[in-house]
Amino acid sequence: MPRPFLSVKDLTIKRDSGSPILENLSLDVSEGEVLVIRGPSGSGKSTLLKCMAELNLYQSGTIELHGQSSQGMGIPNWRVKVQYVPQRPSILPGTPYDLLETVKKFSARKASQEAKENGTGDRIDPMDLAVDWGIEKTMWRRNWDTLSGGEAQRLALALAVGIGGAEVLLLDEPTSALDEETSKRVERSLINLLDNQSSRGRDTGLKALVWITHSAEQAERVATRTFDIQLRR
Repeated sequence: MPRPFLSVKDLTIKRDSGSPILENLSLDVSEGEVLVIRGPSGSGKSTLLKCMAELNLYQSGTIELHGQSSQGMGIPNWRVKVQYVPQRPSILPGTPYDLLETVKKFSARKASQEAKENGTGDRIDPMDLAVDWGIEKTMWRRNWDTLSGGEAQRLALALAVGIGGAEVLLLDEPTSALDEETSKRVERSLINLLDNQSSRGRDTGLKALVWITHSAEQAERVATRTFDIQLRR
């Protein structure tokens, strides 16, 4: 069995009232896995993913990537490598293209240097990827607040994949606003990327997907393993 490279140990997350959302939760993610997180609404699935991305605070426990904590790695670097993709992207000012260009300015030099040093992590063009998902390139220049839920969802996911550097994508119902046919196209693309072969045969650097879905059919299609969370009363 592949050795886990992302580990969550004894994680406890509490509400402001002090009652636990999740208590002493442990899970491991291995390279090549699509780990589907299942559980009823309100059981803490999204909260778990946000904690794994170091976007939410947790009361106790450890989260490590390659045996290193986010504190040791640095939070900004961690959030690039362990990247959370929300179910409903926040309404941002400007356009998806504006955000893409901003991210490129900050990440291009660092990514170029890392690629020279380790020869991995070839980038995927997010605009080309989105075309495969039915998003025309003209949509990148529309304001976020004019996009439908499904359009915004696909653009946010293409951005997460295309900016590069992610070893783990934490996907919070990434196709919930899409029809079944489009959902399957997105699923196939993500699985291909996980296999480190894009449609153009390049190494993407992606090592695992952690995926929340309420669809049993989707879980059956994409999961290599499932992890169930129970609702706490």
